[in-house]
Amino acid sequence: MTRAWRSRGAGPVPATRLSVRDLLSEALAGLSQRPARTVLTMLGTVLGVGSFVAVLGLTATATGQVSATFSEQTATQVAIDDAGGSVSAGPQATVDSFPTDADARVQALNGVLAAGLRWPVGGGGTNVTTSLRPGAAIAQLSVAAATPGYLDTVELDMADGAAFTTFCDQHAMTVAVLGVAAAHQLGITSTTGAPAIFVDGVAFTVIGIATGSARDPATATEVYIPAATARIYFGKPLAYAPAAMLVRTSLGAADQVADEAALALRPDAPNLISAAHPPSASPVRADVLASLNAVFVVLAAISLVVGAVSIANTTLVAVLERTTEIGLRRAIGARPRHVAAQFLTESAAVGTLGGLIGTAVAIATVIVVALARHWTAVLDPALTLPAPLIGTLTGLLAGTYPALRAAQVAPLDALRR
Repeated sequence: MTRAWRSRGAGPVPATRLSVRDLLSEALAGLSQRPARTVLTMLGTVLGVGSFVAVLGLTATATGQVSATFSEQTATQVAIDDAGGSVSAGPQATVDSFPTDADARVQALNGVLAAGLRWPVGGGGTNVTTSLRPGAAIAQLSVAAATPGYLDTVELDMADGAAFTTFCDQHAMTVAVLGVAAAHQLGITSTTGAPAIFVDGVAFTVIGIATGSARDPATATEVYIPAATARIYFGKPLAYAPAAMLVRTSLGAADQVADEAALALRPDAPNLISAAHPPSASPVRADVLASLNAVFVVLAAISLVVGAVSIANTTLVAVLERTTEIGLRRAIGARPRHVAAQFLTESAAVGTLGGLIGTAVAIATVIVVALARHWTAVLDPALTLPAPLIGTLTGLLAGTYPALRAAQVAPLDALRR
């Protein structure tokens, strides 16, 4: 603190000035004298700013991952339906507009990676058991006739055994692949020993157990049998539950495949085939994600408020404890604004350091979580870079009242304590 003399009335009166260097030096000394308290005060800002950055970063990362997965699957998938059936034709009416070589025809189109047919056997739930003995437990399960191309399209995750092949379908072999939930319901835990199941009295050998698939959410509860076998033993698809084809394409080829599928499958009657173009991004999905982001921003803001309250409380306690020091400074010429500036600088320094540490910890947390989940970390620079400044602002706001309180301390009252 420097002092200049000026004339006022009868004699010279000292006029003090507080340089920036002196201000920073005094603030640093005030913080370093009580390191434990400074660290605990800073912890509130570390948690507040760190939570703010981490919550927004993890939200953006998770949202980006969900959106990317959703977009990739919908943009590379085409659903083709049999439009030749009608429920009004009767409950037992059949419809089979797809040709026998439907998989090969669609797979020949440019951009197609895999394609296959599927339909529910019997139009819905089917009696499945592991024994034909009287009194044996019978389960109502969803049995799906599928071509090997369909199992390839949905990308089955096999827990045991293997999916049936083109050879099995061409020779109408009585083999089956169970979803893990269906296998558990039937009491089958492994394909070792070639366990058998009976679908409406027809014996099938279980050759594989699937835990799920990327494109068929019902896989775990399904029983898949070859399409050729299903036609022989259970007939054609019913009109109220017709066959459908699922196509997996390379990125950007789905719309073209949807336009060409009907002519490729039924050049004689393309109106019997209906191909759906990939859906565009859902506005509802965007609204839901925006709402979630807003909720997380509010939670992060609450964390910042908690950090600000922590700084304000600790700074106010420091003012009360340093009343004598403040009185001494006032007595030797420090002005109220100098005292206020010192406490504001201390609060701002604590907020800035807490903001820097909190931001670094939050960025590391987002990266570690993304690596552990095999995601791509998403950090918005517009939110990450100003985060330490948010800590500074939090410190300034939190220290305003304690600083004003310190500036109002009267020298004589303080020195009497």
